[in-house]
Amino acid sequence: MANLTLIDARTIGVQPWEKPMIAKVEKAIRDGDLGLNPATQGDLIRVPMPMLTEERRRELIKVVKHEGETAKVAIRNLRRDAIAHLKEALKKHELAEDDERRAQDDIQKLTDKYVVEVDKLLAEKEKDLLAV
Repeated sequence: MANLTLIDARTIGVQPWEKPMIAKVEKAIRDGDLGLNPATQGDLIRVPMPMLTEERRRELIKVVKHEGETAKVAIRNLRRDAIAHLKEALKKHELAEDDERRAQDDIQKLTDKYVVEVDKLLAEKEKDLLAV
């Protein structure tokens, strides 16, 4: 855990609660594929935020789309796991075939609902990033 503060209009301050974590937090920010270059001053990590040029906005949109795809893959993996549990319960005769089919339909509906939600959030974020 850490305290986050806005130092000025373009600098974020991160102060980890535990001193040994400072180097790890700094490395995680640097390796986060966001193009940020943190600088440590004592027990405070300063993270200057670059100006949002058109090129930077396009880079951030790529990052957002990648994270969205990762979220959709996670949703589909949960669907796969849930269906596998249903099939296992059906094999053990803990569940009737009709109930298993209904549950699979419900799982698919939930999967579709949350994939659409992720797509909607991605579109909103892309619109936000492109707004000047």
